[in-house]
Amino acid sequence: MNTNTNIAPTANFDVEKIREDFPILQTTVHGRPLVYLDNGATAQKPLAVINSMVEYYKGYNSNVHRGVHYLSQKATDAHEAAREGVRAFINAEHTHEIIFTRGTTESINIVAHSFGKAFVNAGDEIIITAMEHHSNIVPWQMLCEERGAILRVIPINANGELILEEYDKLLNERTKLVALVHVSNTLGTVNPVNDIIAKAHVVGAAVLIDGAQSIQHMAVDVQAMDADFFVFSGHKLFGPTGIGVLYGKDKYLNAMPPYQGGGSMIKQVTLEKTTYNELPFKFEAGTPHVEGIIGLGAAIDYINAIGIDNIAAYEHELVAYAVEQLSTIEGLRFIGNAKERVSVLSFLAGDIHPYDIGVILDKLGIAVRTGHHCCQPIMDIFSIPGTVRASFAFYNTKAEVDALVAGLLKAKQMLS
Repeated sequence: MNTNTNIAPTANFDVEKIREDFPILQTTVHGRPLVYLDNGATAQKPLAVINSMVEYYKGYNSNVHRGVHYLSQKATDAHEAAREGVRAFINAEHTHEIIFTRGTTESINIVAHSFGKAFVNAGDEIIITAMEHHSNIVPWQMLCEERGAILRVIPINANGELILEEYDKLLNERTKLVALVHVSNTLGTVNPVNDIIAKAHVVGAAVLIDGAQSIQHMAVDVQAMDADFFVFSGHKLFGPTGIGVLYGKDKYLNAMPPYQGGGSMIKQVTLEKTTYNELPFKFEAGTPHVEGIIGLGAAIDYINAIGIDNIAAYEHELVAYAVEQLSTIEGLRFIGNAKERVSVLSFLAGDIHPYDIGVILDKLGIAVRTGHHCCQPIMDIFSIPGTVRASFAFYNTKAEVDALVAGLLKAKQMLS
């Protein structure tokens, strides 16, 4: 199995000091120290994030944007500072291109609904890939059914990489949107999004990048990428649940109708007609998830203090070590062997069902994910019921990899 070799190793990354910032990592499970390797599902939260949300509730809990009193103004300032923090983190050109949502899934659905209404008609085509999470498949299926459009799929090879020659064949003047994952949540594959976007733009198609599994592992620059839409969730970025981001180029966001109606997204309402607010508020109807937004801002500040490049380098070393150690287990088979990959390893151990392995690992204090990972088409392609998935973050250690290997050996001994 290959891993990305373009990242220099890091010498000054103090993982033990970082682990002190995450209270939950001191937990014991079934009398054993917690080994948390389910970061692809959700990441743990540092004290900086937890404290920022507690401080909001204890010190300046208030609704935002419409109040003239002190608490509302302080909450609004924190809310909008977080928006600017997101803008800088992904290098968007304008702060108003940052839309707060409930998460990646809602962000994709907003684009499917609003971009679809504005730009997709009968006979038009939308391209996705065979490695997508269900949240980047189902909304496009629904849109195609509603608008009479056609869904096309880029296939993958045995290594879990896109067959880009087939993508070239699918692109044409009827293509309105290409939607794909930056990093596969099941295979760990890093897709060549810059090239994919550039090719789509040649035929006039917009591109949505699902960054739910990339934003926490590597630097993202939406301007350099030239993405038209980029979406991610806060809870995978060491922030709270229930908060996410939709970045969109203002030329598209301005042309798209609102997703929901209600407070904040209006300029003027009469009983006869409503005029809509400017960006970003046009897509932010109702009271926002204020504490979640503040927590997301704190998570980004925390990551910036460590350095996303330092995180990427450390995780590269850790995953390379995990691949090396897991490869020593007889009968273990990796699902996905991409040349470019990050922080996700999916595998099977002989003929043992993934669920059974997951249960035994849990009794040893090791948290992994088992099943189809909301990617049933991938499982169909590989003709498997599911996988065991170990997904890593910058607070994981080589000792935890060793614990995983020992746990798998024990599971094999018990279940073979």
